[in-house]
Amino acid sequence: MQSLEAIRAALVAGLFDFTEHAVERAVERNISATEIQEAGPRVITIEEYPDDKYGPSRLLLGFTTVGRALHLQVADSPSPPVRIITLYEPDPGEWVDYERRK
Repeated sequence: MQSLEAIRAALVAGLFDFTEHAVERAVERNISATEIQEAGPRVITIEEYPDDKYGPSRLLLGFTTVGRALHLQVADSPSPPVRIITLYEPDPGEWVDYERRK
């Protein structure tokens, strides 16, 4: 599993790829690779899924330079690239400060 610092560095450097599902969600939700890179240096882990269906993963929270909150679910892999499983703009009605589920 990569450290959070390694994940941040990979996101900033553009060393990430997408599952087919994540590509569809990025297009549908108008989330660009640039926004992922912008959020990269400040991402935090807000949930961990060690028993996830396709392998361990975690949910990250980051903010773009204009303050758009993004959740990125990423696979816990030993090295770059960071594999993005899904991504979305969290609904403030479902999250407290985008970090904790209501």
